Amino acid sequence: MAFLGQEELDGIGFKYLGKKVLISDKASIHNPAQIEIGDFSRIDDFCVLSAGSGGIRIGRNVHIAVYTSLIGRGKITIEDFANLSSKVAVYSSNDDYSGEFMANPTVDERFTKVTHGDVFIGKHVIIGAGSVILPNVQIEEGACVGALSLVKDDCQAFCIYGGVPARFLKTRTRRLLELEKEFLAYQSEDSSA
Repeated sequence: MAFLGQEELDGIGFKYLGKKVLISDKASIHNPAQIEIGDFSRIDDFCVLSAGSGGIRIGRNVHIAVYTSLIGRGKITIEDFANLSSKVAVYSSNDDYSGEFMANPTVDERFTKVTHGDVFIGKHVIIGAGSVILPNVQIEEGACVGALSLVKDDCQAFCIYGGVPARFLKTRTRRLLELEKEFLAYQSEDSSA
């Protein structure tokens, strides 16, 4: 995987770009003036970040794996240390599927009924491969979503969810909060060397 150089990253025109950010040269970035990316975050091959008017805000040390997409008019927030596995799709806009309206962006809005809503993915959240996150969803700190899940409702902190639609499975340990402190101390020492 080849990552863009700093000059190329600076030329994209992000609203904010942190230090030591890695973005694949095969990723697609749309409306970068509405995208913020924090320190040490990484975006892999074939990812699509398409920011609407709400924008996209990615914290520090976030990993967005191959073929993942962040799309929609509503705001998409991904907090520090979150991990979106391969082929995750995060939507802050969604068409009406009832048949009462037409669908897709080639059709004038008078004939469609699109739902727009912010999506919040908290600190230390991990979302398994192939999962879909719909508009108006909050996935709170430390929550985990298993692979191939459909998240249409909020997920509580430090709980594990899975399925279609995603449902509560069990609680998750909070040990990673202690590890975060150790890691930040290590990262601080490492970057000062």
